Amino acid sequence: MTTDTALSTVPFWVDGQPTASTGSREGQVTNSATGTVIRTVPFADARDVDLAVASACRAFPAWRATTPIRRARILMRFRNLLEQRKEDLAAIITEEHGKTLDDASGSVQRGLEVVEFATGIPHLLKGEHAEDVGAGVDSHTVRQPLGVCTGITPFNFPIMCPMWMVPVALACGNTFVLKPSEKDPSAAMMAAELLAEAGLPEGVFNVVHGDKETVEAILTHPDVAAVSFVGSTPVAKYVYETASAHGKRVQSLGGAKNHAVVLPDADCDAAADALIGAAYGSAGERCMAISAVVAVGDAGDTIVSKLAARATALEIGPGNRAGVEMGPLITRAHAEKVKEYVEAGEREGATLVVDGRGLTVEGYTGGHFIGPTLFDHVTQDMSIYTDEIFGPVLVVVRANSHREAIDLVNHSPYGNGTAVFTRSGAAARRFANEIQVGMVGVNVPIPVPMAFFSFGGWKSSLFGDLHMHGPDGVKFYTRTKVVTSRWPDRSDEVNLAMPTVE
Repeated sequence: MTTDTALSTVPFWVDGQPTASTGSREGQVTNSATGTVIRTVPFADARDVDLAVASACRAFPAWRATTPIRRARILMRFRNLLEQRKEDLAAIITEEHGKTLDDASGSVQRGLEVVEFATGIPHLLKGEHAEDVGAGVDSHTVRQPLGVCTGITPFNFPIMCPMWMVPVALACGNTFVLKPSEKDPSAAMMAAELLAEAGLPEGVFNVVHGDKETVEAILTHPDVAAVSFVGSTPVAKYVYETASAHGKRVQSLGGAKNHAVVLPDADCDAAADALIGAAYGSAGERCMAISAVVAVGDAGDTIVSKLAARATALEIGPGNRAGVEMGPLITRAHAEKVKEYVEAGEREGATLVVDGRGLTVEGYTGGHFIGPTLFDHVTQDMSIYTDEIFGPVLVVVRANSHREAIDLVNHSPYGNGTAVFTRSGAAARRFANEIQVGMVGVNVPIPVPMAFFSFGGWKSSLFGDLHMHGPDGVKFYTRTKVVTSRWPDRSDEVNLAMPTVE
């Protein structure tokens, strides 16, 4: 790996402009396809976080007082700018993360759709009204913003995950401090610039970069009202417990081990096509990736052979090269960890059908590449089944019946997403009804909801009560106030008893 001594530095964004760190800690951003360091990124300390939060605090009263329709108009302009700069955003995501341009562009589109949802905020903030709850007494509810909200987002979706949070929070009248992944921070900075271009006032949106020290400063800051997080389950649990203990509202999305059940009556060609994309898209670095296939009965041998044929035919290479279907992993360390899991699977007795180790991409020997890997005859006690590998490793578990498959999925501690492949409406309905998972697909391998529904899992895939974006997002970023009013036409007598209505 080589380092250019003239590397650019990704700054913070505070008070509506690029801002330098007050400290000296920093990290490196690499091009995942080449392994080359391409820029540096400062790591915020408590002082930097305090400056960003203070900026958001100063901006909050005026932004809260801005009418919802005016906030929506700024987001409309932001949405148009995202559309115009989609290719630029996709290119920077591909450079820093490694996913293909098509995949990166799709993630920008998904983020853009949440912005579109948030532009409907004048309607979404409407409360309820009840006339004459008592004699001459009316009641109504209003939704009001929380204050300074924060987001801590992962490397695998450097624009989409921030867009799950930021547009909804801003539309509701909150100000925001974002800490994107330090591994690919540039897309978040581009979003900050576009928000400013759209007319967002200074201080309403701020960005700091960093590591655990930075996160700690956010989780414990007395002026932060809410924390949104997406990442691994151990960290999600820690974020939830720490921020909650400091009096903050928290939604903390954790990891996954998503299962796809293939029933004997399924169209195995269509299922195999869908599962290849779901397992190996973005090199498996998706919280909604299918990482375990439950093959029921006679579907087992058929689906494994079809998956193997498709996996070995995938085109692997740099994400910006035409025709490439799967790019590299985010870092060399992560690639080595994935290889260790493949070795563990062999030791534990699984059948290695397709081995992605040893892959070389001509001209990119420094890249973090691992080819598609497929295991069969995996059991529930193997680490390749129990652990979230977050790489291009797909495991196949055999089951004898639909009932056994449902029980197997429900036994998993994770509950993010799942899918069933079948031609039977009755079987699909039973699966959707009984499965203990937050997002379910029927012949749809990655059931990520559209922006007007909410995204979130069950069990150890979510810590907190509310999911992200959609209706739950509006609930998370607001609190409800009930106003009860009477306009008497005479002086009421003094009454010290508990008030009642008649």
